[in-house]
Amino acid sequence: MAASFGRQLRRAAMAALLAAALPAATPAAAAGAPRLDQRAAIEASQAVIGTQPPDFVMLDRAEAPVRLSRFRGKPVLVNFIYTGCFTACPLQTRTLADSLDGLQRLLGADRFHVVSIGFNQPFDSPPVLRAFASQHGIDMPNWEFLAPKTSDIVALTRAFGFEYTQTTDGFEHAVAVTVLDAEGRIRAQVYGERLTAETLGQPLRDALLAAPPARTLPTLDELVTRVKILCTVYDPATGRYRTDWKLIAELIAGLAFFATVGGWLWRGRRGPTPPPAAS
Repeated sequence: MAASFGRQLRRAAMAALLAAALPAATPAAAAGAPRLDQRAAIEASQAVIGTQPPDFVMLDRAEAPVRLSRFRGKPVLVNFIYTGCFTACPLQTRTLADSLDGLQRLLGADRFHVVSIGFNQPFDSPPVLRAFASQHGIDMPNWEFLAPKTSDIVALTRAFGFEYTQTTDGFEHAVAVTVLDAEGRIRAQVYGERLTAETLGQPLRDALLAAPPARTLPTLDELVTRVKILCTVYDPATGRYRTDWKLIAELIAGLAFFATVGGWLWRGRRGPTPPPAAS
């Protein structure tokens, strides 16, 4: 009975992932055009979690070479797009920007990177990606659009677990954002063309908290930022993350309590304070 229930849960979870990751079928797909194997696409994206993609070299919008390793040291959100798409890719780009807006204002845009990779090469060239970003109002300083080499597409998409199939209307592909940790390892896959601050914020917060400090003794700014990340909560009323000041107050009270107890214990180990010497 327990095993049967476990299988039902796994099937339900897989169905939910499939529903989130694949956009609605296009007319061409419904008419019998090549179709993406949805279950295989999800399995491929899940299989690469915990791995580190190779250090591919791509071109940014200014046609300057950029190594993937340049983004290490901070969490990275990666998604694959093709600029000829009129449905899923533009929608995901806009909702990604909307969902990141509150997190960037709360935590700072310098805490993580966003990378959109144009996989339809050689058509998704740097000038075309530049126009795509401008068309959709993407001007965030930590968001880059990259064009890989045509010869790297297969290895690059495989490294990220990104599956796609060419159809008569373009491409059918899983819609996901890959979350990399500060060391460049794939930490999570977030599915859906309509991303929200809630679905994207949790894995990003986890990656930020897991990031190692920049130095042995963190600065006051780093400590404050870590506390802010710990004390951010999703507010369903506004659809954004906010700072929970109650959590911060409880944290400060807890630290004050332990500092007081530690002081008493330290004085106890030293023994009673001797009386002042007689003059």
